[in-house]
Amino acid sequence: MTAAGYAPSRTLRLGVELRRQLRRRRTKMLLALTALLPLLLVVAFGFGETPDTAKRGGTFADLAMVSAPNFVVFGFYVAGAYLLPVVVAVFFGEAVASEASWSSLKYLLAIPVPRLRLLRQKAFVAGWLSLAGLLLFPLCAFLVGVIWYGAGDATSPTGDAVPFGKSVVALCVASGYIVVQLSWVAGLALLLSVVLDAPLGAVGGAVLAGVLSQILDAITALGGVREFLPTHYTFSWIDVFSTDVNWTNMASGALLSLGYCLVFCVFAARRFARKDITS
Repeated sequence: MTAAGYAPSRTLRLGVELRRQLRRRRTKMLLALTALLPLLLVVAFGFGETPDTAKRGGTFADLAMVSAPNFVVFGFYVAGAYLLPVVVAVFFGEAVASEASWSSLKYLLAIPVPRLRLLRQKAFVAGWLSLAGLLLFPLCAFLVGVIWYGAGDATSPTGDAVPFGKSVVALCVASGYIVVQLSWVAGLALLLSVVLDAPLGAVGGAVLAGVLSQILDAITALGGVREFLPTHYTFSWIDVFSTDVNWTNMASGALLSLGYCLVFCVFAARRFARKDITS
């Protein structure tokens, strides 16, 4: 028998959950960190020598101060392997585990909020916050780069130069690819958030899985097995800055990450639907 006025669709609304998460200190700190990192890079470069803007070689670090697009590309290299995955892992890893650690999960389900709806709403909000963090970083890096280094062509270490207009489009494509490629982190962190009652364990487990995948990917003796590692195509976005773009690696990386994400999310939903909630 259902209580008068009760409707599952009115429980744990997205707007309420989003405002609740935005008020949390960890959300403000993570978003602030992604926005301030470009400024920290500028300060770090300020201690070095001024680069020769006519130079057409070297590493991405050497070319970071040549133009705004180059600065964003270097930022992606700096943050792509560690900071950005951590942002996704934190938002998804704490989605359910934080409620369990606060002993509020059982009260949410007692309202009652249907289990799959609760998991879906939590995942949607975590996804929006992750997207905000992942897109905030390149946007701030681009603005900082234009102010400090100017709107020039994107130059690769091989000497290829992409005009500024095309480089902006390439940055948008690269940002979109990074969002999709990190979907496997989101799926794994969500699964661990359901399995574990400790947010730190869920976040740390997802981050540790990424580090382990990078270590295994560096072992060339594994051969073709490395192509199935979720981090194998992490930096495939760099292909969009070539004069002749090859989409093969980016397509493979996107499909692999989405596949992992789907599997992890299915297991997360199955586990949460059957889990005994004691906290």
